Amino acid sequence: MTWLLEELRASVLETGVAFFVLVALFVPLERSFAARRQRHLRPEIGVDFAYFLFQNLLMASVLISFNTWLQFTVGPLAPRALTRAVDTLPFLAQVALAVFAGDVLLYWGHRACHTFPILWRFHSVHHSAKTIDWVAAHREHPLDGLFSQLCLNLPAFVLGVGVHAIVPLFVLRACFATFVHTNVRMPLGPIGFFLGDPVLHRWHHARVPRCRHNFANIAPYLDVLFGTHHRPADESYELGMEEPAPSGFVEQLVVPFLPQRGEKS
Repeated sequence: MTWLLEELRASVLETGVAFFVLVALFVPLERSFAARRQRHLRPEIGVDFAYFLFQNLLMASVLISFNTWLQFTVGPLAPRALTRAVDTLPFLAQVALAVFAGDVLLYWGHRACHTFPILWRFHSVHHSAKTIDWVAAHREHPLDGLFSQLCLNLPAFVLGVGVHAIVPLFVLRACFATFVHTNVRMPLGPIGFFLGDPVLHRWHHARVPRCRHNFANIAPYLDVLFGTHHRPADESYELGMEEPAPSGFVEQLVVPFLPQRGEKS
């Protein structure tokens, strides 16, 4: 019991630190480079803050356990010839290969979420937000999060690249994944092309039938490569989903498991 309390205390402390770091990073940006006129204390912020706590206090440990299980399950099954060939590459080349392969698989996984109803059930939770900012970035169903982690990390395990070597880069990109949800419009140049741009991602959240653009949140060059890139000339469009969605935190976690009226398999 003492060990559990210590773990809980540490988790709460880390979550508090993460919250204040994110506030210090993104609130000044949203105030200085606001893309849309919207309140910071908006109506849905309570639900999104609940997701922030849920992701940091519970799902962070679940994702670590899931990736550990995935590594030790998939790693031994990887073709030896492939892992030996990758091992002969320079370290930076291994990292670049694993990140690129993960981005490509995540792109197609994300695109599949907008194509197949069973995946859209869970992914639609993220798209139910009617206002996008750095807090809304955390609105994600846990099964949708696990699917994204599977797509992102599976190539590294198959290629035999040590995940510990990529973790710092993934942390940086996770911060950028939050940044692309901010209410910000600013010139990013090549950084926005390779790491993501809030302008592009807001269009992905446009209130249209399952948006078919900008699936590569943190690798927009892939949208250019696969023909799904779109940069809107202005932002005179609404955000969210056309179909009705539950507004409560618990409801959003439960509804994807229930039978969906009119859904095609």
